[in-house]
Amino acid sequence: MRLGIFGDIHGNMEALKVAHKAIIDSGVDKIFHLGDLGGYAPHVNEVIDFLMEHRIEGVQGNYDEAIALYKENCGCKYENEFQAHMMHLSFEWTKNYATNKSKNYMKLLPFKIDFEAEDKKISLFHATPIKNNLYWYEDRLEKFFLLMAEKSGADIMIYGHTHIPYFKRIDDKYFINAGSVGKPKDGDPRACVCIIDIYKSKVEVQFIRKEYDLQRMVRAIIDSGLPYYFAEKLSLAR
Repeated sequence: MRLGIFGDIHGNMEALKVAHKAIIDSGVDKIFHLGDLGGYAPHVNEVIDFLMEHRIEGVQGNYDEAIALYKENCGCKYENEFQAHMMHLSFEWTKNYATNKSKNYMKLLPFKIDFEAEDKKISLFHATPIKNNLYWYEDRLEKFFLLMAEKSGADIMIYGHTHIPYFKRIDDKYFINAGSVGKPKDGDPRACVCIIDIYKSKVEVQFIRKEYDLQRMVRAIIDSGLPYYFAEKLSLAR
């Protein structure tokens, strides 16, 4: 089975269109998204319309949950008070702009999706199988990876949230962070999509990076009234 995965779109419609084409061109059997559909860029409604139109299944991110349930914040991690203020502005903007249709879509997204392929149990979730805003970086201790495998009950775990892609195998367990379509944080501003080939004897992972009209997205952020800070972060992929 060949899967096409993308996540953390964060309102970036330009990146989503390019990412979707890359996945289709890869000849996948199934496409999934990993949540966090709005925030930081203005196209949350357009992103959701696109996913609905193309019948792309996915899971609920922490941002989706917070917007849909009118929470006070997105449950995101902040490095300093200025960043916290910027994130708050983005969150409030997205809550106000997202339509009831979009909020209902986000509200109904499942926490995780489980299925089987090639005798392997596969689990998709936004951040971890126990919490959707916990940061699971590649340098976490091995015992944390194995604990998450135990909690998920899966052989292959696919997730995002950190916006930094990686693929790691420990024993017979596979851990795949699909990176971010719309807001990469690994220094590469190109949209990231993940192609996963699942065989009985192995799992192969490709991270495909695609350029998109970044300047058009920067203008859209500025024109929307969102802080220029997000346009700058998008360009730097930080």
